[in-house]
Parts: sequence; C-alpha cells; structure tokens
Amino acid sequence: MSFTDEESLDAGLAGQTKLESYLFSCELSSKVPFYCFQGDDDDDMEHFVELRTVCLGEDAQEECNVVEVTAMNHQGKTTSVPIANLHINCLPMVSLGEFELKAPVTIRLKSGSGPVTISGLHLIASEIEESDLEEEDDESEEDDDMDEEDDHSPVKPAKKKKKQQ
Repeated sequence: MSFTDEESLDAGLAGQTKLESYLFSCELSSKVPFYCFQGDDDDDMEHFVELRTVCLGEDAQEECNVVEVTAMNHQGKTTSVPIANLHINCLPMVSLGEFELKAPVTIRLKSGSGPVTISGLHLIASEIEESDLEEEDDESEEDDDMDEEDDHSPVKPAKKKKKQQ
C-alpha cells in the first residue's frame, strides 16, 4: 500500500482514504539497540512507517552495523529481515527508497555499536468521512465567492496630481 499521489488524498468521496505524513527518525546504538514503532489504537486509522535512509553517525567504529526490521508478513506472522549492513569505511549510508511497513514494527541494531540513524515518514491513513467532505465544500465555496468578488471589481486608474505652477 503506497501513497505517493497527494491529489488522490483530498480529491475523493466518502469511503476513500486520506493520508497524512510526518517526519520519522530514530537512532540506534549499543545503549538503545531497538525502537518499536506503534500506531495509536484508534480503529479508524492505520499507521505505516516508510523507511528511506539508514546512516551511520560520525562516532561509528570500524565494524559492521547490521540493522534489522521485524514486522508482520502477508500471512499475519512476525518476520525479521536485515535491511542494512553498514561499515564506516565502505558503506556509511544506504537508501531504501520507499520501504513501507504497517505498524507495529521493531527496528533493531542486530550487530555493531552504532550510532545508526534511520529516517523516513510516519504515514497515517484514515477514511474520509462525509462530515470532512462537507467542511471542505464549505471552505471551497467561500474561497470561490471571494475570488468572484475580486474578479468583478472595476480597476480604477491612479489619480494624477496636478502640477502647481
């Protein structure tokens, strides 16, 4: 489930999906070796994390840092997959593209001492309700009325000052 077109978010009817995105980041190290991404328990929303980059910090040692994610697969079973094996001398950063996972997700520093920063987006998908559509329609009608008033007002020429002799 990938939401990349913003126009599909707001242009719909009731029952379609509205998507909000927020910046996501976490840092893993030997002191904090894992991060659990949880969504709210709200029934109307689904939470996703879209991982984009995994990057070693400037204090990283000359060692392999393996980052792994644990999430549900299509059968509803928990599975763990390594997503990056970073080394300060040859591969300090990796781009994951748009690696999207549904909450809950655990990101773990399987080996190495880090620090490793994982960044991406926190996506919240919810159904558009009829009340949301009515509010948007009211706002757009008000905007249209203002635009019409601006379009029909006559343009007045600037007043010329009389020269005093």
